[in-house]
Order: sequence, then C-alpha cells, then structure tokens
Amino acid sequence: MEIVRDDLSGGAIIELLRSHVEEMRAITPPESVHALDLDELRKPEVTFWSVLDGGVPVGCGAIKMLDAEHAELKSMRTAPARKRTGVGSLLLAHIITEARAMGIVRLSLETGAADFFAPARKLYGKFGFAPCEPFADYRPDPHSVFMTKMI
Repeated sequence: MEIVRDDLSGGAIIELLRSHVEEMRAITPPESVHALDLDELRKPEVTFWSVLDGGVPVGCGAIKMLDAEHAELKSMRTAPARKRTGVGSLLLAHIITEARAMGIVRLSLETGAADFFAPARKLYGKFGFAPCEPFADYRPDPHSVFMTKMI
C-alpha cells in the first residue's frame, strides 16, 4: 500500500467519498453531518491523502487548517471491504507525521456518537486523541464526539 496526496480528480476516490457522505447521511441526522463535499475538500486549506493498494483507493483522509497550528482531521474513510485491516491506522499515523511536518501542534476531530462510530473512536483513542469540547465552529451536539491531540 502507498499513501499519496490526492487532487480528487480520479473517479474511484470520488466514488469512495460519495459513498462515505451517503453513509453518514443515512446514519446521522442532517444537521449533525459534518462531512466535507468535493468542493470543500479541494480548498487550499485542506490537504487530502488517498491510500492506494495496487492503484485502487482503499482509504482516505484529510486535514483542514483551522489556524497556523491547529488542524481538523476530516474525511477519514476505509473502503468497506478493507475495514479492520490496518488501513485506518496506517493512514492516521501518516497524517499525524505530515501534520507535524507542516508545523501543526494540535489536531482535532469530530466523529459520531452512535455505536456505528465506536471503531473510529477506538482508533482515535489508540493514537492518543482524547475527548474535548467542541472546537472551531462546532456546537455541542448529542450526535457528535469531539476529540483532540497535541502532536
């Protein structure tokens, strides 16, 4: 597997993201879905990576700069057939390393509170993310869990 910066022009990664947003909308009330669309993911303050296996996207993730030292983890997704195979851990380790190299000292995220999101929360906890108050423009939401990590 390899991890590459992605310009989001390939059909396979667009489909992976489309299915991600579709799934989030099916599980979470609309006002609590915070997934970025393609236009938002292509903004200059966002860096996006794809995990490729044989040239096929099997995972993705991004960071969105909130200020010079604080970024938000966005669009973490593993292809359904590859869940719990290490793709998420590989990608999250890569993103943390890249974020440090970019001068980021705090990385935060929002994820779901439902049982469906328990594996994601466990992964983030394994990497040292801890619960925190809402950050940036987020507000308290019973469907959201906020986490942060000093890197």
